Amino acid sequence: MNLTHSEVCCAFESPILDQVLPPVLILEFVFGLMGNFVALWMFIFHMEEWKPNAVYLTHLAVADSIVLFCLPFRADYYRRGKNWIYGDATCRVLLFLLAANRAAGIFFLTAVAVDRYFKIVYPLNRLNRLGLGYALLVSLCLWGLIFLATGYLLANKHFYNNSNHTQCESFNICMGYTPLSTWHNAFYVIQSFLPSAIVAFCTIRITWQLRNRTLDKKGKIKRAVQFVLAVALIFIVCFLPSTVSRIAVWILKLWYDECKHFEKANLAFYTSVCFTYFNSVLNPLVYYFSSPAFSGTFKKVMSKLLGRSDEEPPKNVKLYMNLGC
Repeated sequence: MNLTHSEVCCAFESPILDQVLPPVLILEFVFGLMGNFVALWMFIFHMEEWKPNAVYLTHLAVADSIVLFCLPFRADYYRRGKNWIYGDATCRVLLFLLAANRAAGIFFLTAVAVDRYFKIVYPLNRLNRLGLGYALLVSLCLWGLIFLATGYLLANKHFYNNSNHTQCESFNICMGYTPLSTWHNAFYVIQSFLPSAIVAFCTIRITWQLRNRTLDKKGKIKRAVQFVLAVALIFIVCFLPSTVSRIAVWILKLWYDECKHFEKANLAFYTSVCFTYFNSVLNPLVYYFSSPAFSGTFKKVMSKLLGRSDEEPPKNVKLYMNLGC
C-alpha cells in the first residue's frame, strides 16, 4: 500500500501477470504489426477507389500501428515485475498512447458502422453524397475529441513506488476521489457502452433492411453479416471485459476502503486490459470485411504476387463499389 498525493493507493504483487502477459503482448505486437502494415500498404499504394469508410479505417490502422510499438515496453515492464525503468516522460507518453488507441479503436469502428448504416438503410440520404473531405473532417474531429479526453495523461506523473519497484499505471486503485481520476474511469466506461449501443442499433437496422431486399441479396447479406460479426467480436472480446472489471472496481470502492478487498478485481482488470490491445490484431479483419474495395484489391494484389492472371472482380464487388458501401 502506497501513500501518494494524500490518497491511499493499493499496489499488489502479480506474479501470474508477470509471467503470462509478456509473451502475450509480444505475440500481439508481432501479429498486429504484420496485419496493420499490410493494411496500410494496401490503403496507401493499392486502393483504387477511396470511400469514407476507407478513410476511417486508414486512421484506425495508423493508430494501431503506432500503439503496437508500445507493447514491447509494456511486456518488459511486466517481465521486470511491474518495474518501469524508462523514465517519467516515456511513462506518460505510453499511457496516453494506450488510452488514445482504445478510444480510436472504438470511435473509428463506430464511424464505419454508422457509415454503413446510412449507405444501406438510407441510400438516398444526402450524407451519402458527401465526399472524402467530409470523412477527413469527421476523422479530425474524432482525433480532437480523443486528445481532449485523454491528453491529461501527458500532464501528470503516474509513478507509484511498491517496494523497490516503480510502477507506471494510470488505473491505480486509490481510496480517494479526484476530478481527474473520476473522469479517467468515467470516460473508460462511457466510451465503451455508448458506441456499443450505436453499433447495436446500426446492426439491427442493417439486418432488418437487408431482409426485405432481393437485389444481390445473398452477397449483401453475407458481407453485412461478416462485418457485423467482425465488429461484434472486437467489442465483446477486446473492450467489454475490461469495462466490466473496471465497473466492478467502482462498486467495490463504494463498499470497502481497504486494499485487501481489491486484489482479485485488480488482477481481473489488468488481465482484461491485455485483451484491449488485441483489437489491433483483429482490426485488419474489419478492414477486409467492411470494405469490398479493400477485399477486392487485396485479392487482386495476392493474385499478382502468386503469379496468377488478373481476374475481373466479382459483379457483387463492383456493385458495392458503385454504391459506395
